[in-house]
Amino acid sequence: MKDYLKLLKFVRPYLGLFSIATVCMAFSAVFDGISLAMLVPLTDKVLTNKRIIIPTKLPHSLSGLVDKVNNVEPAALLNYMAVGILALFFLKGLFAFLQAYLMSDIGQKVVRDIKAKLYAKIQTLSLDYFTHKRGGELISRITNDVKLVENAVSYGSTDLIYQTLQVIIFTSLTFFIYFKMALLTFILLPLISIPIIKVGKALRKLSKRSQEKMADTNSLLYETIIGTRIVKAFNMEDYEIEKFNRVNHDYYKISMKSIKRMLILNPATEFLGCIAGVFVFFWGGGEVIAGRLSFGIFGLFLGSLLSMIRPFKKLSQVNSLNQQAMAASERIHEVLETNPTVVDKPGALELGGFKNDIVFEHVWFNYTDNEVLKDINLNVQRGQMLAVVGPSGTGKTTLLDLIPRFYDPTRGRILIDGIEIKEVSLKSLRRQIGIVTQETILFNDTIRANIAYGNPASSQKEIEQAAIQAHAHEFIRHLPQGYDTIIGDRGMKLSGGERQRIAIARALLKNPQILILDEATSQLDSEAERIVQEALDRLIQGRTVFVIAHRLSTVRNAHRIVVIERGRIVEEGSHSELSSRDGLYKRLYSLQGRLTPLEIPD
Repeated sequence: MKDYLKLLKFVRPYLGLFSIATVCMAFSAVFDGISLAMLVPLTDKVLTNKRIIIPTKLPHSLSGLVDKVNNVEPAALLNYMAVGILALFFLKGLFAFLQAYLMSDIGQKVVRDIKAKLYAKIQTLSLDYFTHKRGGELISRITNDVKLVENAVSYGSTDLIYQTLQVIIFTSLTFFIYFKMALLTFILLPLISIPIIKVGKALRKLSKRSQEKMADTNSLLYETIIGTRIVKAFNMEDYEIEKFNRVNHDYYKISMKSIKRMLILNPATEFLGCIAGVFVFFWGGGEVIAGRLSFGIFGLFLGSLLSMIRPFKKLSQVNSLNQQAMAASERIHEVLETNPTVVDKPGALELGGFKNDIVFEHVWFNYTDNEVLKDINLNVQRGQMLAVVGPSGTGKTTLLDLIPRFYDPTRGRILIDGIEIKEVSLKSLRRQIGIVTQETILFNDTIRANIAYGNPASSQKEIEQAAIQAHAHEFIRHLPQGYDTIIGDRGMKLSGGERQRIAIARALLKNPQILILDEATSQLDSEAERIVQEALDRLIQGRTVFVIAHRLSTVRNAHRIVVIERGRIVEEGSHSELSSRDGLYKRLYSLQGRLTPLEIPD
């Protein structure tokens, strides 16, 4: 019940609409009962012209109504009933439409809200969360899991209320008509709940496994589509097909287990309902033969009882839907209830820029149990260029990721003008920082939107000026739609050098005081590197720059170079100073002098 109430929290903003829909369901269910009760005068008076006989003592008002009906001529009663049936079915249809429309509207609004909350939450989570979660899994939470919740809200809640009301109305009719027979009959009906409860428990476990397998499928699709070039380059199409088929088949097997359990509920509940129906048929038939019960009343009793089979079957399906939705709800709430590890402190300061220096004081950093950075101490003056070099996997990128607070140090602190960066707001800190990485991240949008990303109010003139400085304006001008050209997923319609120049233009337009260059030219050919390097030279002018580069020739002009090995700074100085020492930097530089950049080992 606790988990179901947690699921229904999504409906809370729409309780008004939900209440109106519930009232419509109540009217619709009542009209269902009335339409079935119309069988009594039709059978007993209109068709056979016999008196209506009810063995139960009725309230005075109802007893008087039955007497009036018994005294009406069959032909006149038929006329009244014809008009009444038309009005009844019109109202029944109207309320059925209204409740279905309103519940569908609520379901769609809930889906919209959950997707918006999930996406907004994902945007607030720290980078360390994404190192443990696959992209496909998160996509599955927003698509597949939310769909299951929609089913529970739109259809599950509708049937839960509507079918329950029908059960109440038809149960009331049976007790109203013949209390003793109804009481004995309903002793049998609790048997129906036994398979529903057992199957429901199994379905919840299977549903969770099914959703996890769907996440695996989405993750595999995401990875192979993103990495399709590598798959083809290594002739791994057959391997990936086989891998996908295995995951897909696992999902199929779990889905069929769920489907089997859901489908078995229908015949099981129907058969148990049939047992109760046969019991009533034999007993009630004897009462009609003995004259203690009119045929119309017996038909109404039997019809009411049989009418409960459908609601019970529906309720068993509702239980299945709800069990699946609760498993999905758990996974959704797992994301919604995750707290970001990097957050603003209460009353965080606004960083308007910096005047003096950026300082690392005894900074340590761990990824879980893996110690990446060890006792880092640095002082970078405003306007200086600091180069960070060393073998791969030594923590260079992690070190620079600490400046915009993608992660927080495990120990130690980072200060700007003597203020620890944890004391300032994330937005004001990151507003001062521009980043250009080796893996250029662009979006499936226009070139204009990609350059103005983060500065959507920029004018066309400002965008073009940034592109000119990044040596990108010329190739953009020759594209079919110029700055309005859609560049495709991750900018795949552009070359590597063109993508990098768009990224540099984006950084130039932001005009940051602090610039981080993470191996920005490592994946380019010589000509593209030359053009991009010229753009970078313009970008770094007048800024405080942190640069990572495997190609040591690109950092010779840095004011200071730090060499990191196994998470520690092992050397520090200018290019000329480090080249004169017999250390790691000199060995790396000498090696690069003999090898091409693509041959340089880590």
